[in-house]
Amino acid sequence: MPKMKTHRGAAKRFKKTGSGKLKRAKAFKSHILTKKSAKTKMNLRQSAIVSEGDAKRIAQLLPY
Repeated sequence: MPKMKTHRGAAKRFKKTGSGKLKRAKAFKSHILTKKSAKTKMNLRQSAIVSEGDAKRIAQLLPY
């Protein structure tokens, strides 16, 4: 059986935490920022944890 390849697109978007959960960046932070409040933009800087249903699918793309 050959080695599984890591999905490179997923590897750039998600990181595994120490406890094994998947960390992701929040969306809506790339452009059209003038109409968003400073508070909204500050909150978008923080990372978030991937939901359980999505985490199962994403974990298959990141075997290592």
